[in-house]
Amino acid sequence: MNNYLDLDIREINKLLKEHKIKPIDLVNEAFDRIEKSDLNAFITLDKEGAIKRAEELESKEVDGLLFGLPIAVKDNICTNGLLTTAASHILDNFIPIYDATVVEHINAANMIIIGKANMDEFAMGSTSRTSFFGAPLNPWDKTKITGGSSGGSAAAVSGRLVPFALGSDTGGSIRQPSSYCGIVGMKPTYGRVSRYGLIAFGSSLDQIGPMTRNVYENAVLLGAISGRDDKDLTSSHREIEDFTRKIGESIKGMKIAVPNFFVSDIVSDEVKEKTDEIIELLKKEGATIDYIDIDYIENAVTLYQIIGMGEASSNLARFDGVRYGYSVEDPESVDELYGKTRGEGFGEEVKRRIMVGSYLLSGDNAKIYYNKALQIRNGIRESFEEAFKKYDLIIGPNATTVAYSQDEGLNDPLRSFYDDALVFPANMAGLPGMNVPIGFNKDHMPIGLQIIGDSWDEATMYQLAAFLEDKLKLDLDPREVK
Repeated sequence: MNNYLDLDIREINKLLKEHKIKPIDLVNEAFDRIEKSDLNAFITLDKEGAIKRAEELESKEVDGLLFGLPIAVKDNICTNGLLTTAASHILDNFIPIYDATVVEHINAANMIIIGKANMDEFAMGSTSRTSFFGAPLNPWDKTKITGGSSGGSAAAVSGRLVPFALGSDTGGSIRQPSSYCGIVGMKPTYGRVSRYGLIAFGSSLDQIGPMTRNVYENAVLLGAISGRDDKDLTSSHREIEDFTRKIGESIKGMKIAVPNFFVSDIVSDEVKEKTDEIIELLKKEGATIDYIDIDYIENAVTLYQIIGMGEASSNLARFDGVRYGYSVEDPESVDELYGKTRGEGFGEEVKRRIMVGSYLLSGDNAKIYYNKALQIRNGIRESFEEAFKKYDLIIGPNATTVAYSQDEGLNDPLRSFYDDALVFPANMAGLPGMNVPIGFNKDHMPIGLQIIGDSWDEATMYQLAAFLEDKLKLDLDPREVK
């Protein structure tokens, strides 16, 4: 079996144009890798559909860098005719009758969907252990978590099963697993990518984004999935950009801020030390680094709990067993149908969040908690806006630790929230945030750097990320680790 999928996408594209390989070669290679893998990265595979698509593309002219390339799609993104479960028992028989807009975009780019990636149930969690189908495993150490909720997408890309995956990020769910698994993950500016066809968790926070092996490929995929969508009224009218345009430019003179909260005592020593090394490197390259305070940033966990759970309880009310999905047999009343279907169909973490969210939105609680949280959220956004009047980018860790054991913190429902304390703020402010790998700890587990940009300025984020990638030249293939 050839290792075409290990090549840069520009090399693959050249081979396709010269007719030295065909899309079916890439598809067969991807499935060969998946079938030999024990990472549990996928919930559903579509081998028949992928082969059919590859054969269709043989008659087409190679028209772009993404042509013929395999991609995994997180299983909360609707795919017409292909099982979409959101990793939940309540949707384990749900086959959508339409494609999400991002799926339309990747089909238009002539990419090939290999299957649906594993995840936390309804994207609720930071470990991917809440999946009804079992947790995906970290390719760097299979006893460790992948992070979540886009853990299957991260494992599939990190494990070199596919070069591309789509994830979704409500409170760090692209960036944190990317950090744990040593890949590049981007949560775009809220509104950059259509949410139509994404099974909603927190509608004011959710955003779909690319997860890839390297920075350039991430920027290319973001360009392919971006754009205005009239089916999503929160999507932006902004023109689609070439997000690769600043890659390779010098960072000399770049002004960068580090929030003090991002390097506080909540961050482990090994993550803090690696972050400090990067800060010193950037200084030597002529960037200016300042430590700053962002108002209310230390309250991001509480805000996320209130806003995220409140919106989740509302969004998940539609799953009742009446029109689609799991439903109990022979209920004696409508109340029993709803109660048993939801009680049996949802997992513990999802039920916990629905109940808390329902309480937060009931009666006067909406004013006391939810509306107050929105006010403080506006304060965070305004504080970031003030910072971006002075600085080009904001950096810090994505995660407080490296990936930990699969059995650690199983009975601690608050652990998942505090794991994501550093990634919530970008969602609260609607800002773009990304992970770029910056090294490893002593056990050779990946450590990532979070880059937060001003609204609509993903190109400058890719500029810095590509500089670090080139400077560090890390070996990010876990298959080489003994």
